[in-house]
Amino acid sequence: MPRKPSGHRLLPVRPLTFSPFARSVARVATAYMVKHHVRDAMQHSAGDEFKKLKKVDRQSESSEDEEFDGVVEADFAFFDPKPEDFHGVKTLLQSYHDNKEWDLSGFVDLILGQTTVGTVVKLEDDEDKGVFSIITALNLGRYKDHKCISELKEFLLKLCLEKDKIGNLRSLLGDKAQDVGLLVSQRVVNLPPELLPHLYDALFDEILWATEDEPTEELRNSFRFKFYIVVSKIYKHKNANQKRTSSTDKDDAFIYIKPEEEILHKLSMWSFLFPLQTQQVVAHELKDYQLNGIVMAVKAEGISSFRQQLRTLISES
Repeated sequence: MPRKPSGHRLLPVRPLTFSPFARSVARVATAYMVKHHVRDAMQHSAGDEFKKLKKVDRQSESSEDEEFDGVVEADFAFFDPKPEDFHGVKTLLQSYHDNKEWDLSGFVDLILGQTTVGTVVKLEDDEDKGVFSIITALNLGRYKDHKCISELKEFLLKLCLEKDKIGNLRSLLGDKAQDVGLLVSQRVVNLPPELLPHLYDALFDEILWATEDEPTEELRNSFRFKFYIVVSKIYKHKNANQKRTSSTDKDDAFIYIKPEEEILHKLSMWSFLFPLQTQQVVAHELKDYQLNGIVMAVKAEGISSFRQQLRTLISES
């Protein structure tokens, strides 16, 4: 079943976080990573005809006669994952498992092999066909015998040091794994925020369609998720565990690299942070923040609210 067509521009990063202060800090931080991620994403991958998206028209914010201000015109398109996207998707997921050695290639193969649910974003009519975003959901029970999923489960269980969370995590990764979708969403940092509602709507629509259209009952059931697990990164203030004196202080305790994860965090049943071995060089404005990993568990029944809140967040930003 096709998606709606759409094209968007590659616009400056517009991080969305709790407060104006946090947004300004995130803007500075992500600006350092833009060139690196775009370069890597453009190195590999290929695709053909783009899927349906709605066209978005904006006035150009720069011209040939003006000094370049970081705005590049680009039309993006949605594609089904395919084997040719291997290197582009692998580049985006390079730090998904921190700096641990694991079966990343097998993980990418799982994502690309699930063509009925999942989307890659590329530039329309671009010769390099670089992958700018990947989004999908993998059933942890269906793929439990794959090395990459076994390693990921082991990794997460070792990371969880909170006694009140480890039992819940072990349950979702074990006896309830057939009901759990690993929500994977990685992208270059300056992908236009306007794309996000389209991307998530496409993903969750495809999940619904898969429960109706997959050829076997077993496959249809594998997309009837009751829970989602999200593994990502977040900036936490180094003094966040101390008593905060105002609501502004509390809001600035976290900076979300991905705006949608602020919503997912609020909707989550539980979550926990874990230290990262790999730390990125960041701007001076982030000297009081530490980059952490975060694991969130979200009930599938909350996804409708998530989609609505995401549309509102992006439209009002």
